Amino acid sequence: MFKGLSQIAGLMKNARDIQARAAEMKDKLASIRVEGASGGGMITVVATGDQKIISCRIEPSLLVSPDAEVLEDLIVAACNQALDKAKAAAAEQMQSLAGGLDIPGLDETMKNLGLGS
Repeated sequence: MFKGLSQIAGLMKNARDIQARAAEMKDKLASIRVEGASGGGMITVVATGDQKIISCRIEPSLLVSPDAEVLEDLIVAACNQALDKAKAAAAEQMQSLAGGLDIPGLDETMKNLGLGS
């Protein structure tokens, strides 16, 4: 009986640790900034570690006589590069913050979210 209570207490402590680390991770990811670029740097996009696009810069010369299809492709390419970098940064942070916690299924969950190796 007491063994069961001790296991429950251990689970509760782990839950608190996980919750605290999750909050820390959320804040850390929101503060990370990564940049994607295309067209030789004519388009740059900045994303956060929590995969939000926060800015996009377009070289003014691209707007003079814009070819909409080319401009769209460059923007998409820069966004995808920024989001790929954001995913990589998120995976790195999650691994460092989750270090030491034995959470069954964490590695598989990260892989399913595209955040693990």
